[in-house]
Amino acid sequence: MLLISFLPVSYTAQTENKNDKENSEMKPSKNEDGEWDLTVIDTQFDYFLNAIAKPVNQYSESNLRNRNTLLVSEWNSYYTSGRYRNIIESSIDYDPRENYGLKFEYKLYQVFAYVNWKYGLRMNGLSGSDTTRY
Repeated sequence: MLLISFLPVSYTAQTENKNDKENSEMKPSKNEDGEWDLTVIDTQFDYFLNAIAKPVNQYSESNLRNRNTLLVSEWNSYYTSGRYRNIIESSIDYDPRENYGLKFEYKLYQVFAYVNWKYGLRMNGLSGSDTTRY
């Protein structure tokens, strides 16, 4: 199973039952420095981010925010419906009006690109060049 966690480093582990959908929502939080942070627990994600993903300078924060809004909605729809249970283990609490910052928006977007790359899960909010399997 894909173990993706949208939790900052300082967040404690979730102890609730995984089958309880109401308690399986990931909520972003700020780290000690006041910045939004995202931790992905998957051994290949760092490789993907450093070797395969497009560099952050190829995106704008507003473009990523718009895409992430669509992608989070699609992700949460899959989670609620039970589709792709072997990949999507939790919903994502994401507010597009919140200023998460470029680094957070980029990393969140790359999570969706990574899921496409690793598992072939095509999501409508990904740009065409980010849906290519390598």
